[in-house]
Amino acid sequence: MPAEPLDEYFTETVRSLAPAVEHRPDRRVSDELLLHYFDAQAQSRHLDFAARDMQRRGEGFYTIGSAGHESNAALGLAARVTDPALLHYRSGGFYAARASLVPGSTPIRDVLAGCAASTLDPISGGRHKVFGNAALNVLPQTSTIASHLPRAVGLALALARMPRLGIDCPWPADSVVLCSFGDASVNHSTAVGALNTAAYLAHRGLPLPILFVCEDNGFGISVRSPVGWVERTLASYPRVGYRMVDGADPVDALTAASEMLVSVRTSRVPAILHLKAVRYLGHAGSDAESAYRSPAEITGDYARDPLLGTARELVGRGILSPEQILERYERSRRSVGDVLADLGTPPRMTSVAEVVRPLHTHGHPRIPDDPGPVPQEPLTLAQAVGRTLGDLLEQMPQVCVFGEDVAVKGGVYGVTRGLAKRFGPLRVFDTLLDEQTILGTALGFAVAGLLPIPEIQYLAYLHNAEDQLRGEAATLKFFSDGSYQNPMVVRIAGLAYQRGFGGHFHNDNSLTVLRDIPGLTVAVPSRPAHAGALLRTCVELARSTGRVCVFVEPIALYHQRDLYEDGDGLWAQVPDPAAVQPGEVQTYGDGTDALLVTFGNGVRMCLRAAHRAAARGLDVTVLDLQWIAPLPVAALVEHAERFPRVLVVDETRRSGGVSEGVVTALADAGYEGEVRRVTSRDSFVPLGPAASAVLLSEDDIAGAL
Repeated sequence: MPAEPLDEYFTETVRSLAPAVEHRPDRRVSDELLLHYFDAQAQSRHLDFAARDMQRRGEGFYTIGSAGHESNAALGLAARVTDPALLHYRSGGFYAARASLVPGSTPIRDVLAGCAASTLDPISGGRHKVFGNAALNVLPQTSTIASHLPRAVGLALALARMPRLGIDCPWPADSVVLCSFGDASVNHSTAVGALNTAAYLAHRGLPLPILFVCEDNGFGISVRSPVGWVERTLASYPRVGYRMVDGADPVDALTAASEMLVSVRTSRVPAILHLKAVRYLGHAGSDAESAYRSPAEITGDYARDPLLGTARELVGRGILSPEQILERYERSRRSVGDVLADLGTPPRMTSVAEVVRPLHTHGHPRIPDDPGPVPQEPLTLAQAVGRTLGDLLEQMPQVCVFGEDVAVKGGVYGVTRGLAKRFGPLRVFDTLLDEQTILGTALGFAVAGLLPIPEIQYLAYLHNAEDQLRGEAATLKFFSDGSYQNPMVVRIAGLAYQRGFGGHFHNDNSLTVLRDIPGLTVAVPSRPAHAGALLRTCVELARSTGRVCVFVEPIALYHQRDLYEDGDGLWAQVPDPAAVQPGEVQTYGDGTDALLVTFGNGVRMCLRAAHRAAARGLDVTVLDLQWIAPLPVAALVEHAERFPRVLVVDETRRSGGVSEGVVTALADAGYEGEVRRVTSRDSFVPLGPAASAVLLSEDDIAGAL
């Protein structure tokens, strides 16, 4: 393994240190703790060297290292092993330190297996290199842009809330959530939103036991953080504790970590530890620092090495001589080398089944019928959903309902009206106007053992927070190989056709972004008879299999009561107590001339178009997909094969819409009949009557028939 300049500088500098004349203990940090700290730092450093060597030999696939950030080991030693940690990707020192507190841990093997994309990796099974280990209470984070911060805030809120709800939690009641991130991420909307939320909750006096740790090396790849910007930004959040410390000073780093953890643990008030660091070896193995930094600047940073700072303290106190420091350092190198040699060419995933297993091992449990009392009066869609939410809150103490306007107001459309008064503010509550925070809160609640049902007020409002579903929610089982999961059902008021209240942001008709996420379940109710059962099935899938479900509720159908004529009352229905099974579709009519495949608003439009067609002697059957992702392919094909023609009626856009998946599924299955589709146009939805120019209409359907 070729020597790194950083490695040589450390060795030469330590060798030149003057030994202490006598032992000078320090009451702030014990000799034993300082030695423990150095060992964790050294292990992390040599793992970085090994990762680069593995890449050069074609045996490693990840070289974003922790070199220069090893002072985060102070948090690993100061915190309890039972404190859940969501770590920055340069938190190698923390991982080494925490693992050293747990007998039987294998941190060197863990990290090397992750770099090798090996199935021996204890958290992802070779799917990604992350710091994670369920036995160490380290939750895997794959993001490099701080998208784990909203989840961390939600988790801290859940830890403080669950004892009051009488719900068991995987972590002790006095735990502190540890969440680390880089200085460049301070500017990202996810970090800004999470830190703002922490300040907001602290301002309201709500307990939030979280310690944020900003590991500040002054760079975001090649972009420098302006001098003083990170400090002023992090110190500006009201009611959030703040402290900056130089990571090159081991006594200050260890003392600050310990004192801040004690403060957060006892006060339950959030705080930020601003840990000044330095970045060595570039951003990653492929990063040529020489393109944006001078050689003198790069080598000048070697003097700020946190390992060198710890070595100076050990020698200065008289704990170890320079020779003993180097022997200890080389011992760590040998330990890493021995494990690397033993690893050899480790096993890796080779099949599709191995890769996707965490996404598809949940199966399809049989959902029982609803044994509860069935209302005898016909309900609207909004009433059916609201009544089901009330039943779920009554029957499942871990269920929480929240979002903007859902509590006091009862939702913009009245769906959740009365639930806050009935179940109290711990279970039904209003959030900030920030969709990232809403979904992040749900992610934290879910991983803690609650079953959140957050509401996103409009489908168009989801998109600025969609990565909380794609990058955090749906990936957790995948990148933790099933060790962690976040069961949740996200309710979204969406789709188009509202009268008197329109425009794109209240009539978004695109579901593409949801259908594209592996492992995500997306359902769309249409008729009141089955809406409650469909929601209950989503909740049961989340509860029993850890599924992340999205329940898109057609706004235009919320309060609809009529079907064919004004006042006929044929759309409002008495709820059907029969369960809706995963992948089950609903059919209406018994015509044989054609099958109309649709969902959501399309169901009502198809029934009305079919009513008109019947007057011309054309008898059709309408199929409501209900499940948009994954599509209910088996049921779809089974029904389609009974018909000579299939018309796919899709209220979403022609490009990237649901109809593309439906037509493809029929083609893949070898359907031999005629297939056509009618859709909305590839356009945003304008305000007012112009909306009818781009949205699918009943006339479009009738014309196609």
